[in-house]
Amino acid sequence: MPSVAPARHLQRAKDLADARYAEPLTVADLAAAARLSRAHFSREFRRAFGESPHAYLLTRRLERAAALLRYTDYAVADICCAVGLTSVGSFTTSFTRVYGLPPAAYRAAHPPAAELVALPGCVVRAYGRPKNRTFREDGTGPGDLA
Repeated sequence: MPSVAPARHLQRAKDLADARYAEPLTVADLAAAARLSRAHFSREFRRAFGESPHAYLLTRRLERAAALLRYTDYAVADICCAVGLTSVGSFTTSFTRVYGLPPAAYRAAHPPAAELVALPGCVVRAYGRPKNRTFREDGTGPGDLA
């Protein structure tokens, strides 16, 4: 049976971190996915990808948190939990270190696209209405005679 290249095992662990970042993953979980011991996995992951498995997972979580801050109105604490982190204080510290702003200031600096639209609200609403209306317009409503 042909053996799988060691880099492929590392990619499995990286894919696991990308897909399940919101779950309470540990380096041991990632090492198990790569079928390596924790210490060997950590060394090989760093050599292959340029950062530790823990740093990679934290980066994925913070990237997702930044997207949620830009595109939703969820509370910072809810976003912290949604991306798999458990401490709002640690989240805020890590986020500030990576993005240069605390989460609330980052959200304020990146307003939703709806606030940047140069169209009047009435125009946006008119073009946002459904085009195909089917509710009782075909003459088959309860009060209509066929």
